[in-house]
Amino acid sequence: MRTALAQITSGPDLERNLDLVRSSTERAAAAGAQLVVFPEATMRAFGHRLTDVAEPVDGPWADAVRRIAAEHDVTLIVGMFTPGADGKVRNTLLATGRGVEAHYDKIHLYDAFGFAESDTVDAGEAPVTFTVDGVTVGLATCYDVRFPALFTRLANDGAQLIAVCASWGAGPTKVDQWDLLVRARALDATAYVAACGQADPAVTGVPMREGAPTGVGHSALVDPLGFPVATLDGRADLLVADVDPDVVARTRRTLPVLANARL
Repeated sequence: MRTALAQITSGPDLERNLDLVRSSTERAAAAGAQLVVFPEATMRAFGHRLTDVAEPVDGPWADAVRRIAAEHDVTLIVGMFTPGADGKVRNTLLATGRGVEAHYDKIHLYDAFGFAESDTVDAGEAPVTFTVDGVTVGLATCYDVRFPALFTRLANDGAQLIAVCASWGAGPTKVDQWDLLVRARALDATAYVAACGQADPAVTGVPMREGAPTGVGHSALVDPLGFPVATLDGRADLLVADVDPDVVARTRRTLPVLANARL
């Protein structure tokens, strides 16, 4: 399955961000992609108010994403915000197109490195998988990548590819941590990991609020043994590479960590 990772820098304007989804999807579809993965917070970048844009997954912004997916006959995974309780939002991934309709609310909230996502965001509760052209895909968001149990749960639920959509906070060694964690989670799950982050605003020249986790780039497709198939640097760009479910099956026969687990 040809998979594209759209490393963009979203901003405060929802229509401009939809334009980024539209143009990146057009490029990905032209390259033969069947699945196109966008970052966390594609709808609106962190560092801006979220409650005034949060909408249900059947709302107008999400419906615009559906139309883009239908126009190009692809499945899209896009980060958005949906209404939560007590004035909060949920950090949601929408998966739509080619018969897919699913959404995942981020389970592990980023209360780390001086940022408190839980101040404004409700945590999700349930892992999510769906199938695209015979490949089972699991969903994870940013800080989730630090929690191996989610990835082994998704793999045990059948996931052959796990999409990690992120807006990774910058800082000393953070790019190294991202690379290490993404590769480790692929090994934990013996699955492909499609890790799509927001591009680095400092590289792309987009002004962002200091202190908000607005991305470092370095998106990657990693194989089930933890080796990068393709990677990007900090710039806004599109990565296109193939996922082979037979590789997952062979890896799980050779390295049966899921079958051998006793806890």
